[in-house]
Amino acid sequence: MLNFIKAVLRRNTNALIWSTQGFLSAMRSEEGMRQWSIIATLATLMAFVLNLNGLERAVVIAFSWNIVLMELANTAIEVIVDRISGEVHPLSKTAKDIGSAMVFFAIILALVVWLLVLFG
Repeated sequence: MLNFIKAVLRRNTNALIWSTQGFLSAMRSEEGMRQWSIIATLATLMAFVLNLNGLERAVVIAFSWNIVLMELANTAIEVIVDRISGEVHPLSKTAKDIGSAMVFFAIILALVVWLLVLFG
């Protein structure tokens, strides 16, 4: 049992370290990550300042941070595509465009959720 607990702690510690490294790498390299992280942080603060119930608060916070998650996925796609080949290729463009679309639709969804929560 002790070995199991040690293995779980080691795996989760490694996951935390690697996740932090990935997040910081994206923050350093991508302007969109920095912008949306700031906006999501401000949206989270607003969710606590405004007179929202618990469910509304949870939903607007989740959808706000979902943009950051999509930006992370988009960054990962861009890094992989650039790693595979530096040359311009239609499939590379398609992959990057799809990643961009993920972020765009996450933004639209978050905006709709905020508008519905604020104005019904």
